[in-house]
Amino acid sequence: MLHQPAVPTSDGASTPAPSVPVPERRMSASAVLWVTLAVFAQESVWNFYDAQVPEQLRQYVTSAGVIGLIMGLDHSLGIFTQPSVGFLSDKLVRRKAGRWPVVLIGAAIATVPFALIPWANSLPVLMVCVVGFALIANAFKGVTETLISDYVPAGSRSKAQGFIKAGVSLTIIVSSLISLLVVDRSLHLAFAIPPALMLIMLGMSWMFLGRRHEQAVLPEPPTEGQKDVPQFTSPWAVLKDAVRSPSSPTVLLMIGIFCFSGMWTALRSLNTPYGTEVLGLTRGEAGGLALPGAVAFLVCVLPLAYGSDRLGQLRAMRYGVGLFVIGLLVGFAVPTVPGTVVSMVLSAIGYASFAVNALVALWNLAPTQKVLGTYTALYTIASSAGMALGPAILGITVDLTSWRFMMLNAAAFAAITFAVFTLLARRVPDRRES
Repeated sequence: MLHQPAVPTSDGASTPAPSVPVPERRMSASAVLWVTLAVFAQESVWNFYDAQVPEQLRQYVTSAGVIGLIMGLDHSLGIFTQPSVGFLSDKLVRRKAGRWPVVLIGAAIATVPFALIPWANSLPVLMVCVVGFALIANAFKGVTETLISDYVPAGSRSKAQGFIKAGVSLTIIVSSLISLLVVDRSLHLAFAIPPALMLIMLGMSWMFLGRRHEQAVLPEPPTEGQKDVPQFTSPWAVLKDAVRSPSSPTVLLMIGIFCFSGMWTALRSLNTPYGTEVLGLTRGEAGGLALPGAVAFLVCVLPLAYGSDRLGQLRAMRYGVGLFVIGLLVGFAVPTVPGTVVSMVLSAIGYASFAVNALVALWNLAPTQKVLGTYTALYTIASSAGMALGPAILGITVDLTSWRFMMLNAAAFAAITFAVFTLLARRVPDRRES
């Protein structure tokens, strides 16, 4: 609880000043809908990117380790761009347009290199398109995710995240359907559909929510005891404050995010080649393997969002990692299409528990609501670092063993992740939403 400033009385004593009442705000269904649509817009592009770019790279690169490294390196670009862009968005949030210009301009620019990926006729040209898209899209990705904190009060953000992640699961379904129905017929058209959807849906979100940002944005909460609240002049000052102690909860949580994001991204990046090499599927069919998991994610994410309030965010994430490991072991034990489908379903449910809680848990550790965009950058730094290394590490183990052992190798790394979250749950008390 924040401290009240003292007011001197006539006899010289000090009494607490009456607190400024904070108006109770309910979660705005319309705000959640339009922010969900905005996140859906950008994630529809990223999911198709993760499903099909590895196969595009295989035309020039045969090593799974190198493909994994390339798929990871583009994610690492967010480590360098997100803190500054997130801090900039924090400065813009109280202005007329809020964070929206960063999102809209970034999306428009990122569309160009993405649509050009299937037209690349050499590895250098392909790398320019891939890195160009990743550099731009990573810069505004965290800003879009931070929008929910501008329109939804803290006590409802876990529930709002549940709706957002349900929307994200639909992007996996859309990506899978494009893979199944369009890729084998026209690769150029397939790569044009996701960015077109992104621009249309972001435009709709801005029209119905961003255009009236000044009326919809939450009022800035009254801050008592201003001297106790740190004032940050740069994104690097926020990062330094967050990681000032190696044993701080923020550092522990970032390590857990790093581990889980890395292995989840590795599976997404290498799942299509696994389907073609081990299961004997076509490229389009293998790209559709994520569809059952996406449906399971969609069905379970909202109950998990509401249940996490009772169970506790950290405990829910730990159980999610455990289920994720079980799913991978099922996939290894039964290397068939049905076995892989069951594996994807279990793993997706486990990931859903993590996805709903991780960012909100990190926001809860922020020293002031004025740096939530920068704290989203912390999430991006941890997750992007995992995304950068995870695909390469898993790909190298595939090179050393074979595609047949990919699920087992991933389970071994996920077990390490489970140990990290177990340590985190024991050392850090859960912050349950009120």
